[in-house]
Amino acid sequence: MESGQTRDGARGGGGFVWGAATSAFQVEGGAREGGRGPSIWDTFATRPGAIEDGTDGQVACDHYHRFPEDVALLTELGVDAYRLSVSWPRVLPTGVGATSAAGLDFYDRLVDALCAAGIAPWVTLYHWDLPEALQQAGGWAARATVDAFADYAALVARRLGDRVTCFITQNEPWCAAILGHLEGVHAPGHQDGAEALVVAHHLLLGHGLATQAVRRERPGARVGLSHLYLHVEAAGPQLEAAARELDGVFNRFYLDPLHGRGYPEDVLAHYEGQGFLPNGLAHVRPGDLELIATPADFLGVNYYTRARLGGPAEGPLTEMGWEVYPDGLRQALLRIHRDYGPPSLVVTESGAAFADAPDPDGVVHDAARVRYLEAHSAAALAARAAGAPVEGYFVWSLLDNFEWAFGYTKRFGLVRVDFETRARTLKDSGRWYRDAIAAHRAAEGGR
Repeated sequence: MESGQTRDGARGGGGFVWGAATSAFQVEGGAREGGRGPSIWDTFATRPGAIEDGTDGQVACDHYHRFPEDVALLTELGVDAYRLSVSWPRVLPTGVGATSAAGLDFYDRLVDALCAAGIAPWVTLYHWDLPEALQQAGGWAARATVDAFADYAALVARRLGDRVTCFITQNEPWCAAILGHLEGVHAPGHQDGAEALVVAHHLLLGHGLATQAVRRERPGARVGLSHLYLHVEAAGPQLEAAARELDGVFNRFYLDPLHGRGYPEDVLAHYEGQGFLPNGLAHVRPGDLELIATPADFLGVNYYTRARLGGPAEGPLTEMGWEVYPDGLRQALLRIHRDYGPPSLVVTESGAAFADAPDPDGVVHDAARVRYLEAHSAAALAARAAGAPVEGYFVWSLLDNFEWAFGYTKRFGLVRVDFETRARTLKDSGRWYRDAIAAHRAAEGGR
């Protein structure tokens, strides 16, 4: 199909891109195969108590070996696009220098299989699996990692960009910076506020440089970043200032510089008050903010829940303890459109963890997830109808997978994975999503 048709999933034309998403470390496994080097998550998982159930990602869903089966599942769902991530240490075992031919060949095969099935690959370049060798050299706190990331982005674009037209540079910089370097609950497990802000800046700078690197290799490519959006509300006027502060550290601290506004002064003052900027903005060099603000083709929005300050949750909770609040997604998309005006918005993650299990006949009835996806996809379409340039909706996740510090205890998938046998079972939510995509496509005239 030509670019612009819905099943191409690259530009969407007048249509809407329906997709599913995963990330390399969470699904691939094959951790010691094909010359892959260790990542910071391989190292972090060996730390006692770091992973809730004591597991790791060495096998995960075994997507490394079973990807043809997973492409068949995507075909059954009828999605337009599949958001995958490339494992940096699989293609560059030490993060720089010699490439792994086997690693690059794996992604060639995966992308070829998707294209043959009429499914557009959307490739995330960094979904948190930094090569451990780079971490030993300072990780994202070291300026050299930014340059290494741009080189890696160019390598992937050069190899895959003849078939991949949509690239996501960074997934959720807030998580990589704050959970990984301030709270210590994600790899590399540091607890240093000053380091976390340097890391946040370098992640955003890496986005800018990688965007330019991809475009040099593939001038026709579309490039963006996926931001984890927290919808914040105050239960009363006395909490409005606290709500603005929380919105600042989650949203504006990342969205402002991406859109050419620099870092918001009130958030910098907040971090200064916490002692996280002992040297001020010495880590921000001349020209950095201009690089971060390199115009993107789209902004990815990952949305799961809201924070309601001063009041209880009003909706049901997921297994993560997150309130189900679909209107927050509609409001998020409209707010970003109003305040920042990106050329396109894509919901690059939306989903929920629930404790689902097969019945005696092997069927997985996950009605709560069906309700979640029905309401949230409708919210995305409502924002689109209200004028926001919403281009698509990707469910997190195609598969139950390794859910970071929670191990295998939280299931987000449209497809259940038996983590003993790695057998796949399409859940009711997967069947609902298949039917919803078909109905929407029919309503659009079969595009």
